[in-house]
Amino acid sequence: MDPSLLSAKALLRRRLRSRRRRLAADRAAASEQIAALAPTDLWGWPAVVAAYLPMETEIDPGPLLRRLAGRGARVVLPVVVGRDAPLVFREADPACALAVDAAGLPCPPASAATFDPDLILVPLLAFDRAGGRLGQGGGYYDRTLRALRARRPITAVGLAFAGQEIDHAPMGPFDEPLDAILTEIAYIEV
Repeated sequence: MDPSLLSAKALLRRRLRSRRRRLAADRAAASEQIAALAPTDLWGWPAVVAAYLPMETEIDPGPLLRRLAGRGARVVLPVVVGRDAPLVFREADPACALAVDAAGLPCPPASAATFDPDLILVPLLAFDRAGGRLGQGGGYYDRTLRALRARRPITAVGLAFAGQEIDHAPMGPFDEPLDAILTEIAYIEV
């Protein structure tokens, strides 16, 4: 990848982490508003929904997941299996203790069933209205979206505070765009 793009992304990430920390003061309320605003009728009836366990100041997908699970969706969570590998998604079961994946993050245990999602709720540091997304920098979601899209259609929706919008997210050749962004005030289709 272009070194100047990597440098620009690193500088932007530092600034955006600070911005998200400020926005997270109302994280619980924003997460509930996102769940209420979600246009589930546009998503059809996704059989399998992938989400994430929120880290630090990320939007909490829990309220939205409860709404989707109430409509019959199966909920899966990401598992890092290797540094350069796409994520795999294992079924979330509140009755089972979480394990730790290859990146040291909590995840469903190896005994949980693995599924390809129809809808992926994606965390982010920033987004633009063209579907550009700036993540944490590991490339896991980009590799995963590319691999899943090569097999079949999926919908990737970024969850964010409205204040995480930027004019232009720097995108390299390996960055995968989002299909939509859902904030506490708007659903933005790309």
